[in-house]
Amino acid sequence: MNAIEITSYGAPEVLQAATRPDPVPGEGELLIRVSASGVNRPDVLQRTGNYPVPPGASDIPGLEVAGVVVAGDAAAMAQAGLALGQRVCALVAGGGYAELCVAPVGQCLPVPEGWTDVEAASLPETFFTVWSNVFDRGALQAGETLLIQGGTSGIGVTAIQLAKARGATVIVTAGSDEKCAACLALGADHAINYKTQDFVAVVKELTQGRGVNVVLDMVAGAYVAREVECMAEDGRIVIIAVQGGTKAEFNAGLVLRRRLVITGSTLRPRPVAFKAKIAQSLCEQVWPLLASRAVKPMVHATFPAAQAASAHALMESGQHVGKIVLTW
Repeated sequence: MNAIEITSYGAPEVLQAATRPDPVPGEGELLIRVSASGVNRPDVLQRTGNYPVPPGASDIPGLEVAGVVVAGDAAAMAQAGLALGQRVCALVAGGGYAELCVAPVGQCLPVPEGWTDVEAASLPETFFTVWSNVFDRGALQAGETLLIQGGTSGIGVTAIQLAKARGATVIVTAGSDEKCAACLALGADHAINYKTQDFVAVVKELTQGRGVNVVLDMVAGAYVAREVECMAEDGRIVIIAVQGGTKAEFNAGLVLRRRLVITGSTLRPRPVAFKAKIAQSLCEQVWPLLASRAVKPMVHATFPAAQAASAHALMESGQHVGKIVLTW
């Protein structure tokens, strides 16, 4: 099969086309003939040597795919309601940048009705991540307020739409007035340009001093102290990336007085059973929203797989609004 591999750690140009043996699905797995592969920031981190591949996972980058089922564990597929020839999208621990990809059956979902494979490939990584962190770990409820740091990322545009669909008020930060406008167009209630505004002051003003209930934080570092300042009582800060650094110093007194929770997670190394439970929740709670287009795909750009380096360069530029997808 054709694939894109990381020839050495470094700049986007280290991504090169290669030929690899066809993967073979094992027990509880199926094989997808891939037509589209999502591009995510963890792929960039893997390419630069900052995100080790979990034990047993493919060294080929790529965490989400969409395509057609061509082989697999018949019993496991039947139990999951999946069949040969069916269009699916899947979350994988690696191997997504390839024409063929093995995926655990429990991490596969049918392509939503009316969606293209390119649109479907933009779903798994961000939707699994947002559901697990905003709704499971962060326990966001209808009527609460969510602050999203980085509203135009793939994670951000997903979190905006899901939080709004489930009855929350959404505040986002973004790095330009144009990006703020894009977030508002997606349904965010308020957008803060973090380069020209102090998000702590604006959040306090918007919430009449109460603060937000949940923060989805992809920055960490010095942001954590500022987030603590603008949390409501019993608020939850959920950290899913550390683009601003791994060390944070914050007012622990506020954590005590407001009974705050500071938590976080990474999805890639979690066991299949954990991810399968998320998939089940998505199928029940979110897939109907996708089929009705109450939640819409946000694909910023597509690239032929051979141009994966260009896709990574765009990801690192931060100029995209939504997802970047490779096509095969």
